[in-house]
Amino acid sequence: MAEETVSPEFARPTTTAQQVRINGNELAVEVLGPEGAPVIITHHGAPGLGSRAEPRASFGRLADEYRVVVFDARGSGESEGSGTFSHEQWAADIDGLREWIGAEKIIMAGGSYGGFMAMEYAIRYPDRVAALVLRDTAPDNSHAALARENALASDRVTIDMEKFDRIDEGRVRDDEDLMDCWREILPLYDFHYDPEATERKVQATPYRYEAHNYAFSVNLPDYDLKPQLPSVSVPTLVTVGRTDWITPVSCSESIVELIPGARLAIFEESGHSPQIEQAEEWTATVRDFLREVFPTTVSPR
Repeated sequence: MAEETVSPEFARPTTTAQQVRINGNELAVEVLGPEGAPVIITHHGAPGLGSRAEPRASFGRLADEYRVVVFDARGSGESEGSGTFSHEQWAADIDGLREWIGAEKIIMAGGSYGGFMAMEYAIRYPDRVAALVLRDTAPDNSHAALARENALASDRVTIDMEKFDRIDEGRVRDDEDLMDCWREILPLYDFHYDPEATERKVQATPYRYEAHNYAFSVNLPDYDLKPQLPSVSVPTLVTVGRTDWITPVSCSESIVELIPGARLAIFEESGHSPQIEQAEEWTATVRDFLREVFPTTVSPR
């Protein structure tokens, strides 16, 4: 279906969440799956554009065996945006959610920018992570230059590079401008391009330009986890779409080279969202990995 060819990473939430106060900030949180099952906390991508909708759709498929916590990060979706939007603060919010759900250790997961935060959490809170699941992400900010090259080389659409640079550098003026810039780059994301589906995604996205600008102008210029990744000692699965333009396969390969024992799964007919474009294969890959490294006693429904 057309909707499945557009990454839902930034889609507006469609169900009612609990408002949970974490570190002085109200977060929109949903909990899926049975009590007593191993806990997965998964972080959405793109601060200021992302929401819990994508991880709910993808990791929600595992809620027959695992307890899945999805949330809108501070400053995104339906969550409050007080305080700072630093990686340190967002990682502390993840740990606050872990404590709130009552899990001593969690499976930490995230895609795209959510993968940045999943790795940040594993580095900052190593005793709280039992396994790590990453999707279409990068260990440092070198992917920005690769993404710009791929945008310029695209034969799918001609990108207005002034808009590209403003969204990429965190210089958008307001939510309306963020929407306009987002519309410009969305055609690059998927394996198959559907202009009508892309516009539906533009209209469905929850825009929060302050968090976006902070993430891309303050957090990312100095983002580099490569020196710390060899210290990650938990089982790690890295998944990526073959034609991902923004965090290409080489970025995932770098992560796998740095984290001892990490595994790589490449999905040949996917762009930035194999969890949607090859949903069955991606879900089976993640489920098999988790059953091996963090088996659950809960019987699948």
